[in-house]
Amino acid sequence: MGTLDNIEVDITVELGATNLPIHHLLRMGRGAVIELDAGEHDPLFIYANGTLIAHGEVNVDDGHLRVQITGKTSRRR
Repeated sequence: MGTLDNIEVDITVELGATNLPIHHLLRMGRGAVIELDAGEHDPLFIYANGTLIAHGEVNVDDGHLRVQITGKTSRRR
């Protein structure tokens, strides 16, 4: 297992998406809200090195955000 300890994986969790003109983005200040195309109970998409690997959901536990994996994606060849 020692060899696996040195492998880095980039994990990305996608909550939702939106299209936003750059001039709107540049005018935003601290505390600005960006509305996404996903609802509060929609699944999250979890990527490893840019590849979708699982779906999940956000949970709040004692004031901390947590991503819980609800299902893995099947790998097709």
